[in-house]
Amino acid sequence: MHMLSEQFLQYGRHWPEEKDVSHFIGLLDGGEHRFRRESLEAHFTGSAWLVSADGLRVLLTHHRKLGRWLQLGGHADGDTDLARVALREAEEESGIAGLEVEAEPFDLDRHRIPARGAEPEHWHYDVRYVVRAVASEDFVVSDESHALAWRSIREIADDPQSDKSLRRMAWKWLQR
Repeated sequence: MHMLSEQFLQYGRHWPEEKDVSHFIGLLDGGEHRFRRESLEAHFTGSAWLVSADGLRVLLTHHRKLGRWLQLGGHADGDTDLARVALREAEEESGIAGLEVEAEPFDLDRHRIPARGAEPEHWHYDVRYVVRAVASEDFVVSDESHALAWRSIREIADDPQSDKSLRRMAWKWLQR
């Protein structure tokens, strides 16, 4: 977890305007428990900014539980390697083989998840990684999604109706 702490510090130096980095570092102090959904108040998740081979599009899911277009991702389920979590979630949710993940976090996003059933409202500390579709872009919709779609990154960046964190990632991508 020391590596994650260093990565979060480096991320904070690169994106000083983002104020949640200290919260991510603080959550690491909770130990490996914070990588499990049983950590009811807050836990880490891993997500994929899954880009097409040409780098112009991103694969989004119409999330079944939240009813919104979002990046692919999910719970760490005890895995402290969040890049591996992002890659696993991208593979499971897209059905695309031959994906590659970058080792450094691309985006950090801390957000509240509403109470649902017996699960109380809680924080997701979502660590997002760039994942590239290098072999194929043919996806299969899983039972976690209503739909999947490749969307233009430029259109997401320019659309004020897009999810705020998606727009932030689109702008970061376009600055590369």
